[in-house]
Amino acid sequence: MILGSILARNAALYAHEPAIFYQDREITHGQLRERVYRLANALCGLGLRRQQRVTFLGQNCPEIIEMYWAVSQCGFIGNGLNYRLSAPEQIQILEDCQPSVLIFEAQYAARVAEICAALAHVPTLICIGASEAPDSAMPACLDYETLLASARANEPAMRAQQDDTVYLIYTSGTTGKPKGVMHGHAGQYAQAQICNATFSARQEDRFLLVMPLYHIGGLNVYMAYAWCGGSIVLHRGFEPNDIYRDLNRYRISAALLAPIMIQTLLEAPEPVRSTPHFLQNVVYSSAPMPVPLLRRAIAHFGAVFTQVYGATENATATVLHRGQHRPEGSPDEARRLASAGQPYFRCEIQPRHADGRVCAIGEVGEVTVASPSMMQGYWNNSVATHEALRDGWYYSGDMGYLDADGFLYLVDRKKDMIISGGENIYSREVEEALLSHPAVYEAAVIGVPDPKWGEKVMAFVVCRGGSPSADELIAHCRTQIASYKKPSAVAFVDALPRVASTNKVDKKALREPYAV
Repeated sequence: MILGSILARNAALYAHEPAIFYQDREITHGQLRERVYRLANALCGLGLRRQQRVTFLGQNCPEIIEMYWAVSQCGFIGNGLNYRLSAPEQIQILEDCQPSVLIFEAQYAARVAEICAALAHVPTLICIGASEAPDSAMPACLDYETLLASARANEPAMRAQQDDTVYLIYTSGTTGKPKGVMHGHAGQYAQAQICNATFSARQEDRFLLVMPLYHIGGLNVYMAYAWCGGSIVLHRGFEPNDIYRDLNRYRISAALLAPIMIQTLLEAPEPVRSTPHFLQNVVYSSAPMPVPLLRRAIAHFGAVFTQVYGATENATATVLHRGQHRPEGSPDEARRLASAGQPYFRCEIQPRHADGRVCAIGEVGEVTVASPSMMQGYWNNSVATHEALRDGWYYSGDMGYLDADGFLYLVDRKKDMIISGGENIYSREVEEALLSHPAVYEAAVIGVPDPKWGEKVMAFVVCRGGSPSADELIAHCRTQIASYKKPSAVAFVDALPRVASTNKVDKKALREPYAV
């Protein structure tokens, strides 16, 4: 099956039901199919051939969803370009993927002009809201709505094939140069089906989509709800007041949020925070939720939380279900809150030693994943593909272990592991020790060069509700973990740097001042 068949099915069965709510607009499944077919036919009319790339530069809006569906009809490849990146970073990605078409929102016209001046091959440009862009900044381009109006609304003659690549999603590049991850129709079709079943998504669900659609997380969870004909309430960005308003206004039943977003929602002013809601499932990712935060979140929103773990290369890996979030449960149940959960249906997890041997229960190794939703490989990078995909397994670069019940515990990124005096120190373990202090709001740990030990543990801490000293936090860690693992130094910061696409802490940025 090709991914685009989901769109046709929804339009056939739920033509008059809402597919997208966006800024007081309502787009039905039937209207969405018509617009997607028009865009697909317009792209064909521009001369695009199967597997040529279409890039989108903009914030969350219905047009980026239309782009992803359109490429899935005709065998093109969709690429969402992170609008938060600098011009040189965007140019690097565009030079790598060589799109034939660049669709962009008018507010980015000046950036597009800058990018095009540096590209060896300038794609066909299509602007959304061309009349709203400053004339001086607007490069020569086609107008999105004019293009759609001139195209046919019937099913395109060019059809995708099951082994085609459908998405080209670039990694965040926190440990190096971003890589283009190729996802195929068959894998993404399986991904949508697996996630739909895991989240118990229904046609009557209304899903809040605030995570950026240039990243695999928001796109995959959207497809899980699209699978059954559900609708989405689409936000351009994360604004707590707007989210609380729409939770009530649209009776939103499901959402995808990062833990830092949940924390921010809980800190909204009381009149806003007390807005009624109808949430039944809140999927969160990037990291387990600290138990104090989870307790607050359950007290406010109810027992609605589902944790997922995956990567751009393999979005489905493990899930900690709603019923497994039991902060007041038995010691084993409470301990599992620090895990990433158990494998999704049709997914296998095996931590491995450096020589490829499978680790025993409780042994730390590199987490490898096998599932039908794995990437096809890295675009223009056969060496990295060979390193990551071996004998049907994806080598994630994450270090972790499985317990006897199949719960996965992540301890660090392979590249983030600290080796001090010959001992392996996992940053996650030190961060958990710091977070157990009542005044610590957030914590991130890295290894920095040390002439005696090779590396030493450096902690970055955000405090709320207290002002502990560095010595106090180091002493506290000594009561939680082995003394050699405790931080050697603590830096107090107002906020931790984060990767725009995932909201994960940007440890690459933390390391930069210490690079040798």
